[in-house]
Amino acid sequence: MAYVPRLKQEYKERVIQALMEEFGYKNVMQVPKLKKIVLSRGVGAAVADKKLIDHAVDELTLITGQKAVSTMSKKDVAAFKLRKGMPIGAKVTLRGERMYEFLDRLVTTALPRVRDFQGIKATGFDGRGNYNLGVTEQIIFPEIDIDKIIFTNEELFVEQLFYER
Repeated sequence: MAYVPRLKQEYKERVIQALMEEFGYKNVMQVPKLKKIVLSRGVGAAVADKKLIDHAVDELTLITGQKAVSTMSKKDVAAFKLRKGMPIGAKVTLRGERMYEFLDRLVTTALPRVRDFQGIKATGFDGRGNYNLGVTEQIIFPEIDIDKIIFTNEELFVEQLFYER
């Protein structure tokens, strides 16, 4: 028997049935499902130091277990000394089993480690099925070694949960 992530199994066994009863869906295909998770990280100080992009890519790779890629600027911004095509961040897109494993680790391990955590905000939804969540410190993830962090306050993770109906 093939490995099935714990969260995916829970979704299939209990959540689908509960959503069908709660919202009156007549078909299983009407129930919203998780499609992908995109983690992106902007590194504003990368304009001055290119090595920061490598650190950001390495940290996202450690957190997700999948190789991250650097993102390039799309426009010239003279105020920020930014040219088109310069690396300014990193991102990784998770699908399938890695997506469910990451979400499980985020909910059970990382988010409870946030200082003064009071739950996730309902205002993160955009009306099209996307949810955005910003995390200001990457040290909440147990994979990150605190001694190897360069900046903590200037960096931001943004998780986007895309689901389709």
